[in-house]
Amino acid sequence: MSKLNTEEIDKLLKRGVLEKRESNDSEIQDLLKIVERDIEDSAKEEISHDWQFGIAYNAALKLANVLVRSSGYRVKGGSHHMNTIAMIPNILGEEMRDDADYLDTCRRKRNVVEYDCVGGATKRDIDELREFVLEFQKVVLKWLE
Repeated sequence: MSKLNTEEIDKLLKRGVLEKRESNDSEIQDLLKIVERDIEDSAKEEISHDWQFGIAYNAALKLANVLVRSSGYRVKGGSHHMNTIAMIPNILGEEMRDDADYLDTCRRKRNVVEYDCVGGATKRDIDELREFVLEFQKVVLKWLE
């Protein structure tokens, strides 16, 4: 199911945003365990909506990182989250562009609730993001096969 956009990836390599770096099964399994933990923790209602949202976002980001690392690359430098998310359609294909755009919107919201103010994430935001993560997890696991 490889749909690598090698032209775009080559541009990112030349810009220094991405580097070639092989991964191994242990690293990928550890990342997938973090995803499982974060899916579970994001549902804990005793923590604030902002934290629940941030934890669910982290699960999605780790799934994107699984794609990057399993493809033999590593995102480096500033804007790490943004560049990791941008790799989704470069790995899975343009049909995943809307999903990457959605996750980038979540990245911006997560930045607000992490660094700027309290109360920016709603229960609906969390539910929507958790649903996205569960679907994205299926896509990534299928791709890993």
